[in-house]
Amino acid sequence: MMMNDGHRRRPGWAPFLEPGRRVVLRYAIDRTSSPHGESMTDALGTILEVDQKAVDVMTRRGRVTVPRTLMVASKEVPPPPPRRQPVAQPEG
Repeated sequence: MMMNDGHRRRPGWAPFLEPGRRVVLRYAIDRTSSPHGESMTDALGTILEVDQKAVDVMTRRGRVTVPRTLMVASKEVPPPPPRRQPVAQPEG
């Protein structure tokens, strides 16, 4: 369900935010607790759960809970590319 604040669409309420979808979510973080003073970060992964307050995403580093009120952008993304096989080195 897409909610509308006048003319502004809210990324935290995009219709593709549902379990099983692979997404990237940009959201605000506390600048004082971030390693390099950033005010935004991203969560890239598969949505596990969605409720009225947050979206839970399984990233490569683990589960991340993103409060909907802190989301500034969201986008559905394609599956990750297949891992490349190591190139065999010629024996010399």
